Amino acid sequence: MSSGARSVSLPLPLAGSIFGGSSLASNRQASLLDVVGSGEEGGPPTTGAPTDPLSLLLKAFVPHVAIHASEDVDELVREKGFKQGLWELLRPFGDKVQGRVTVRDSNGAAKTWEDFAIRFVRFGDGIEEPEPPEPSVNGGAEDTSRRGKTDLVRLVERVVEMHLRFAEQAHAYSGSSEDGTASPGAAAADTAATSPYFALYLRRLLSGMPVSCHETFAHPVACVMAISSRNPSPIEALQRLYRDTSQGERRLPPWVGADFLRYYVLVHDEENGDITKSMAFFEQMKRSFGLHCHLLRLRSSRSAISDDDCFELPRSDWMTPAEELADIEASEALFADEDDGAFEDPARYIFESDATAIRTFVREMVTQSIVPTMERNVSVWNDQVASRRRGLSGRFMSLSKRFTFGSTSSRSSVLGAPGASNTNYDAAAGFYRADAPEAIMRRLADYAFMLRDWKLAMSTYDLLRTDFSNDKAWRYHAAANEMTALSLLIMPQNMSSKTRIETINTLLDQALYSYHIRCGSLYGSIRSVILGLELLRLRGGSGVDEAVRWGVRVLESRLLGPIGDALLKERLAVCYASKSGSGSQGWGSRWRKAALWSVLAAEAWLGQGKCVQAGRCLSQARAFWARVPREGGGAQGRGAR
Repeated sequence: MSSGARSVSLPLPLAGSIFGGSSLASNRQASLLDVVGSGEEGGPPTTGAPTDPLSLLLKAFVPHVAIHASEDVDELVREKGFKQGLWELLRPFGDKVQGRVTVRDSNGAAKTWEDFAIRFVRFGDGIEEPEPPEPSVNGGAEDTSRRGKTDLVRLVERVVEMHLRFAEQAHAYSGSSEDGTASPGAAAADTAATSPYFALYLRRLLSGMPVSCHETFAHPVACVMAISSRNPSPIEALQRLYRDTSQGERRLPPWVGADFLRYYVLVHDEENGDITKSMAFFEQMKRSFGLHCHLLRLRSSRSAISDDDCFELPRSDWMTPAEELADIEASEALFADEDDGAFEDPARYIFESDATAIRTFVREMVTQSIVPTMERNVSVWNDQVASRRRGLSGRFMSLSKRFTFGSTSSRSSVLGAPGASNTNYDAAAGFYRADAPEAIMRRLADYAFMLRDWKLAMSTYDLLRTDFSNDKAWRYHAAANEMTALSLLIMPQNMSSKTRIETINTLLDQALYSYHIRCGSLYGSIRSVILGLELLRLRGGSGVDEAVRWGVRVLESRLLGPIGDALLKERLAVCYASKSGSGSQGWGSRWRKAALWSVLAAEAWLGQGKCVQAGRCLSQARAFWARVPREGGGAQGRGAR
C-alpha cells in the first residue's frame, strides 16, 4: 500500500460529470443525486430506492437528535408499552420526516428534499473514547488489523449470517425440490437491484456509527429535553435537565461541542391531564426558554390491534447490530414459548392520534428549529473560521505549522502539548477540543454534508486534510480524506481521467492507509472503501473499472469476514454488469467478468453452506453469460449453458 504521504490539490470550481465521455454528456452540471434520482419530473430530487447504496449513505449521515427525558415522561411512555421510554417511541418517526424539507446552501440557494431524515439517539450513548495512534512495528499490518477487528464489524457479520440462516431454513421447511436458482431471464432483470443482504450489511455497518472525536456526524445537533404534565414543577425539571447536559455527570466529552440546540417538550397526558393547566405551563416554558418548544399531546393508555384507530409502529430501519441481535434473540425466545401459551405479539401499536401528533412534532422541530440552526451555524463558522483559513494569512499559518520560525517554548507551554508547537492537537489524548478551529471546521464540513451542500463540504474537508497531516492526527486525516472523496463523487464536476486518478484514487488510498495501517481501524477501512466503490460504480464509465480495482484490493487485504467477502464478490459482479457497451456488438461491456465474479461469489457461499444464496449467484452468472455477444452478432442465448 502507498504511504499516503503525498498530497493532491483539488481543482475548483468543478462542473459536469466526473468521468466525461459522450455517453455521460447529459450528466454534465449534475450531481450524482440528479443522475441516479428517480423522482417525478419537476419534483424534488430523490436518492433512488431505499436499499440503494447512495440512499443508504445519505440516510446514514443525517443530523442526530439526543433524547433526554425526565422520569415522569418515561413512566408515561412505558404505560403505553414502550419499555425504553420516549426515545423508543420517537425513534421510527425520524427515519423519514413527513413532507418536503427545504434547505439553503452556503450561497443562499434553496433546494427541497422529500427524503430528509434525522436520527433519534439516547443522550450520552455510543461514546467512543479517542485512541492515540500507535506506531506500527515492521509495517505492523497484521498487528493493527488484529487491533482493528472491532466488535461492530463482527456483529454486522453475525446479523447478516442469521438472516441468511433463516432463509436457508425457510427454503428447507418449504419442501421445495428447487435449488434456489431462478431463470436466466428473471435473474437478468434483477441485475441492477441491490442484494437485500448487501443492503442489510451496509445499513447495519452505517447504523453502528459511534460518537467519535474524529468526525461529528453522530454528535448531537440538538437535544430534546422532555417533561410531562404530571410533573409538579416543570420549569425546575427542565432546568435540571439542562444542567445534566452541560455540567452534570452526564455531560459530553470535551471533544463534543456543547453548544447544540436545546429543544424543550412538554408531553401532555390527554386522558388524565388538564389541558388548561398544560397550556399555561407551555406558555411559561416559551417565556423562559424561547421559541424552541413544543406541546406534545399523547394518550397514556396502551393501544391494541383491536382498537379502531390503532397504528402499528414499525421498527426503526437504523437499529444497531447489537440491537438487532438482541431483538432476534428475544423473538426466538417468544416463539419458543408459544407452545406453553406464553407467546406475546412483538408488534407495537399506538393510537393514530398519537402518530399524527408525533409526525407534526418531528416536522416542526426539523423545519423550524434544527435546519435553520444548522444553516446559521454553517454561515457563522464559514465566515469566521473557514474563510480566514482559506485566505493568505490562513495559508501562512498552515505553512508555519510545517516550518517553525524562532522560539516555540512559550507556545508549547500554553498549548499544553509536550514536544509539539503551533498545534491545537493533543497528541497524548488523541483529539482536538471542540473549540479548536480544526474541530469547528470539521463540524462545518459535516453540517454541510448533512445539509447536502456538497461543494462547501468538499472544500472544507480538503482544507482539513493538510492540517491533520501536519499535526499527525491520523484518524482525523483518514476521515477527512474519506469524506473529501465521497463529497467529490457526489457533487457536480468535470475531470479528466488523469485528474481523477490524482484525486479520487489518492484520497481513498490515503484514507485506507491511515485507517488500516496507522490507526488499525477496521471499521473505517471497510466503510471508506465500500462507499467509495459504490459511488464510483454509480458514476459509470471508467469509474466501474476503478470500483472493481478497489474491491479487489479489499479482498486481497482480507479486511472482511466470510460474509462480507462473499457479498463484495456479488457487488463486483454487479459493477461489471453495469458497464454498458456500445454498438450492436456491445463493445466495452463486461458480461464475461460479471459472470466470473458471480461464480466466485457462489463458491464463497457454498463454502459457508449457504446453498440458496449460491444458487441465486449461479442463476445470475447464467444470465450474465447469456448476454455475452456471439461472434456472428447477438447474445449467446441457450448455448451459454
